[in-house]
Amino acid sequence: MHAKDALDTIRIYQFSAIELNLYLDNFPDDKNAKDDYDKVSCKLNDLINQYEKDYGPLTNLGSAHVENPRAWVEQPWPWENC
Repeated sequence: MHAKDALDTIRIYQFSAIELNLYLDNFPDDKNAKDDYDKVSCKLNDLINQYEKDYGPLTNLGSAHVENPRAWVEQPWPWENC
């Protein structure tokens, strides 16, 4: 997977997580939605961690800065790759 494809996938999961979160604000007892939110959030975290490992940090709070501090300043910002 290329960096752009990985970012697109992250965006899809972020959108899904936000929508599920909004739904759960209104229907907090919906077990299916809670389960879906947990799955989507877990997958989103995995995707972000993999992206940062492969391509560099997405935010200054990511773990990639610790693993590869030079990537933060030497690589283009994620939106510059689009």
